[in-house]
This record gives sequence, C-alpha cells and structure tokens, in this order.
Amino acid sequence: MDIDPDEAVDEMYRLLTSLIVPRPIGWVSTRSTDGVDNLAPFSFYMGVIEADPPVVMFSAEHRSDGTLKDSARNAVETEAFGLNLVTADLVEQMDGTSRPVDPETDEFDVVGLDRREATTIDVPLVAAAKATMECSLHDTMEVGDHTVVFGRIERIHVDDELLTDGKIDIEKVDAVGRLSGSYYARLEPFTVERDWVYKD
Repeated sequence: MDIDPDEAVDEMYRLLTSLIVPRPIGWVSTRSTDGVDNLAPFSFYMGVIEADPPVVMFSAEHRSDGTLKDSARNAVETEAFGLNLVTADLVEQMDGTSRPVDPETDEFDVVGLDRREATTIDVPLVAAAKATMECSLHDTMEVGDHTVVFGRIERIHVDDELLTDGKIDIEKVDAVGRLSGSYYARLEPFTVERDWVYKD
C-alpha cells in the first residue's frame, strides 16, 4: 500500500488505529455544570510532560453538528477531569461507556460502576480503578474537527496492589490497550538487555 492521506480521508481512522498500536486508553471521568457525571474512553490519549508541570492530553472528535462531546465540554466548562486506569478486570465496563448516550445519562450507572470523589477537584473517579489521576484543565487546542484537551495532574492515586517495595511494579499493572475495531491488547511486559545506561 502507498497512501496519500489527502486522498484517503474516510479511511484514515481505520488505518491509524490499526498502525498506532497499542494505544493507552484515557478513561475520562467528568461532571457537568448541572451535576451529571460522565465517563468515556479515549484512545487518542497520552502523557505530554512528566514533570513541572506533569501534563496529559486526550483528543475528542466533535459531534456532527460541530459541538463538543460531553467529556470535552465538561472538562472545558468545569476545568477538571479524572483519568482512570483500564485493567483487564474493567475492560467490559470501560467498553460499555463508549456507547453513545444523551448528556443527561450517567455512564457510571449505565455500566454499574461505583464512584468515589476526587480530593483536589470536583469530579468522580472509578472506585474500582487501581490507579487514577486528578487533572485540572491546562489548555485546549482545536485541530481540524477535534478538540485536544490538556490536563495538569494534580493528584495520583495508586492501589497498593500494584506496588512492590513501595514502587509501581509494571508486571502487576495488567493494563489494557486499544487496537482497532473491537480489538484490545493486554500488557505483557518484557525486558531488553542494554549495554549502556540512559543519562539525561
């Protein structure tokens, strides 16, 4: 295949989601200005800066009428959102929160998830998630028909179940990544031997 993106606009989503793999899932929890909780997964999500300040981002496509989807709208209007780690035990409920519903519908209730309140911002977090991040709105950027939402991490919560000697043990995380269509991937860590030491 030899593809010109300008000539394959309708196929680009499928192409990129098949090649940029696996992608971490930004399971974004928000609360509307009317007090309705929202929970939705985004696979165009990543860390941007690791410190000073720590920043993450997720990209949300606009609705067909050009308006923001619920998660992005809530994050912009309230200047806050949560991120919830997707592990294998939560993947079906996470997938269930991707279904389209009206803004007055609470996805926590739709998929039967308990919530807990964040400690630094006014958002719900997935109670069963083994790690969560509380984020305040850092900035937004419009790119085509998407809004990219940047969040400053204000607090991180990690379940002791993921720790070994007080540090996160990647072999205990059991994270799930997004592929294409209805495909997901489980985290299977392995190491590569190096004959050099990384220095910044």
